[in-house]
Amino acid sequence: MTLDTAHLLAAATLGLLAGVLGGLLGIGGSVILIPGTTMLVRDSNPESQHLFQAAAMFVNIAVSVPAALRHRKSGTIRGDLFRILLASAACAIVAGVLLSNLLPGQWLRRVFAAFLVYAALVDILRFARSQPDFPPEGAVVTVGRAAPAGVVMGLAAGLLGIGGGVIGIPLVQRLCRLPLKQCIGVSSAVMCLTAVAGATLKTATLPGHGYSPWSAVILAAVISPTAVVGGRLGAGLTQMLPVTVVRAALILLLLLSAWQMAKI
Repeated sequence: MTLDTAHLLAAATLGLLAGVLGGLLGIGGSVILIPGTTMLVRDSNPESQHLFQAAAMFVNIAVSVPAALRHRKSGTIRGDLFRILLASAACAIVAGVLLSNLLPGQWLRRVFAAFLVYAALVDILRFARSQPDFPPEGAVVTVGRAAPAGVVMGLAAGLLGIGGGVIGIPLVQRLCRLPLKQCIGVSSAVMCLTAVAGATLKTATLPGHGYSPWSAVILAAVISPTAVVGGRLGAGLTQMLPVTVVRAALILLLLLSAWQMAKI
């Protein structure tokens, strides 16, 4: 895989966009990063999906850390929920990565596209029902409610190379009856650690798909600096924008990314 100057500039721009959206929505940025990288690099090897997912997991770390710091400063990270989600998601992300290595790259792309459509439809239904946000005093945070959401979040992250917030945030909000901004804050914090485990394992197994681990590291290194800047900007926007705007942005992003992955 060779990246010329044009590729480097495009990758840096892509990192900024992924960072802003990841920090804004608490999703790590992979739902735009993976389709964008697929278009940018144009690798003819169908197994390149594994490479892009490994690089995206590293970038998820870069996006999540500054976003989580901003969310912590704003007081939207609940310690009780964080501990439960972290334990369950950390175990599940390892299982998700091992499962992803059993699938051919082309199938991974199809699963990725189908997942994005599903996530968008779920959010559209929620948006159409105009369900009000849950008040903080009505929260019910227990292991029985939060751990299943963490498992699903981790499995999705490991299998698809995403942050896991796309599916974890709505589940946590529904099961634990939490405000959306608290769910986004905790999701970003959990990804700071689970993405490290997922990226390390996925990168170590890249030789089985015909790629050097360094290919993922180099690609992530090009994208990460602007993704860090974008992550801080996006996290700040989360506190400023209405919940309806955040939800609408997430739905649009999911549908555009699904369309891109399905046509490749």
